[in-house]
Amino acid sequence: MDLFEDEAASGNTPEFSVAEISGAVKRTIEGEFGHVRVRGEVGRVVIARTGHMYFDLKDDRATLACVSWKGQVSKLTHRPEEGMEVIATGKMTTFGPQSKYQLNVEDVAPAGAGALMAMLEKRKAMLQAEGLFAPERKAALPFLPEVIGVVTSPTGAVIRDILHRLRDRFPRKVLVWPVAVQGNACAPDVAAAIEGFNRMTPGGALPRPDLLIVARGGGSIEDLWGFNEEIVARAAAASEIPLISAVGHETDTTLIDYVSDYRAPTPTAAAERAVPVRLELMAWVESQGGRLGQAMQQALRLREQRLRDIARALPKGDAILAPYRQAFDVNAEKLPVALRTATARKALRLSEASGSLRPSVLQSRTRQAARELAQPAARLDPALARYAKDQRRALEALVARMRPDTLARETRRERERLARVSRQFADAARRLEDTRRARVEALDRLRETLGYKETLKRGYAVVRGDGALVTGTKAARAAGELELEFADGKLVIGSGGGGGGGSKPKKPAPKAPPEQGTLL
Repeated sequence: MDLFEDEAASGNTPEFSVAEISGAVKRTIEGEFGHVRVRGEVGRVVIARTGHMYFDLKDDRATLACVSWKGQVSKLTHRPEEGMEVIATGKMTTFGPQSKYQLNVEDVAPAGAGALMAMLEKRKAMLQAEGLFAPERKAALPFLPEVIGVVTSPTGAVIRDILHRLRDRFPRKVLVWPVAVQGNACAPDVAAAIEGFNRMTPGGALPRPDLLIVARGGGSIEDLWGFNEEIVARAAAASEIPLISAVGHETDTTLIDYVSDYRAPTPTAAAERAVPVRLELMAWVESQGGRLGQAMQQALRLREQRLRDIARALPKGDAILAPYRQAFDVNAEKLPVALRTATARKALRLSEASGSLRPSVLQSRTRQAARELAQPAARLDPALARYAKDQRRALEALVARMRPDTLARETRRERERLARVSRQFADAARRLEDTRRARVEALDRLRETLGYKETLKRGYAVVRGDGALVTGTKAARAAGELELEFADGKLVIGSGGGGGGGSKPKKPAPKAPPEQGTLL
C-alpha cells in the first residue's frame, strides 16, 4: 500500500491487469480475515457431484456465500441444513472468475442447544410423517433369544454392564459390533452395524442375532447427536431383527428411541428386557410342572370314579352268558340225533350212486360211446386222404415251377410287368407335369390380367409428379412436372415439355379434347 501511495503522490497511477487486481484483493481479504467465526441462518444448501458443498449464511441485512470442499465436508461435526442457525468457522477467500468473496468453512456448529432442538424437531416431524414411528411397524421382542447383538463401544462401561446383567439373569451368546458412540464417525458406524447384523445368514458360521441392542451411556445433547442422525433412524426402522434402543439415561431421548421396537431407559434395563431371570423361569417351570402333576392326578381320579360308576351300571358276566349256555345245552342234546339222520341220508345217496356203476351198465355205456366215435372216425379218413392228395399236388406244382424253363418264363413275365408299370408311371408323371404347367400358365395369365398394364389398356393412366405417384389434385399442382403413363407409352406435361416413354423421342403433348377439360 505504501508503494501505491508513493506512486500516486508522484503522479504515476499504477495500472493493474484484471488478474493482478483480483490477486491483490484476494491477498488483502485473506490477510485481514485469515480465520473467522460467523453466526447466521443457513440458506440454500447445494452438494455438487464432486462432493463439494455450497451454502449461504444470512441475517436480516446481508448474505455470505460459503463453500466446504469434499475433504472438509466429511469432517464436519454437523451438516448445515436450510433454516438452521449455526456458527461457521473458516477463512475468507475470493473467487476471481466471478468477482465474489466467500467463506471457506472448516467446521459448523449449531448456535446453541435451541438450534439443535429445532433441527431435531424438524427431523422428527419428517420421519413421523413417513410413518416410521407407527406402533404397527414395531416387532415383538423374542422371549428368550439365542444370540444377542450389541452395538456399542467395546471399551466403555456400557458393554460391561450389559454382559454382567445378562450373565446374572440368563447367560446368552452375545455378538458385539464395536462402534464410535459420539463424534463424526458415530452415525455411519451405528447405521453400518445395524445393517451388517441384518445381512448375516441365519444359522451360518457366525449366527445372525435374534435381538439387537443399541446402547450408549448418558451425555449432553451434542454427545448423543449421532443417534439423532437420519441415517441411524432409517437403519433402525429398516431392521428386520427386533431392536432395543438404550441410548443415554432415562431423561435422554433420541430419534432412534422413536423408531426402535422397544426403548429401554438405560443399557442395564435393555439387558433385563432382553432375557428373563433364569431362576425365576426355572421356579415358574417347576411350579407349572407341579400344577400339571396335580391336574393329571385329579383327572385320573375323576376318570377312575367315572369308570366305577359305569361298571356298576353294566350287567354281571353270568347274566350275559346264561342264555348262550342254555342254547349250547339244547343244541348238544340235538346233536346225536342230527348226526344219525345225516349218516343215513348219506348212505342212501351212496347206494344209489353205486348202483349205476355195475359191470353191465358200464359195458352198455362203453358200446354206446364206441358207436358215437365210429361216425367221426369214418369221416376223418377220407378227409385225411384228400388233404394228403392236395399237399402232394401243390408240391409237384412247386417242383415244376423250379425247372429252368419255368423260371425263365416267370422272369420274362415279371420283366414285362415291370416295363408296363414303368410306362404307366412315366405317363402319370407326364400328365401331372402337363396339368401343373397349365395351372402355372393360367395363374400367370391371371397375374397379367390383374396387373396395372392391363388396366391401362382399358383407358386408364398412371400419373407421376417429380418421380412420385400422384393421387390427388393437391399433389398434382405442387409437382413441377407431370408424367402420364398410358398403355402405349408415357407423356410428360410441365415446364420441360412433352415427350414419349421408353427410347422414343419426346413429342409435344396433344391438346386435350374440349369435353374432357384439363387435368388440373
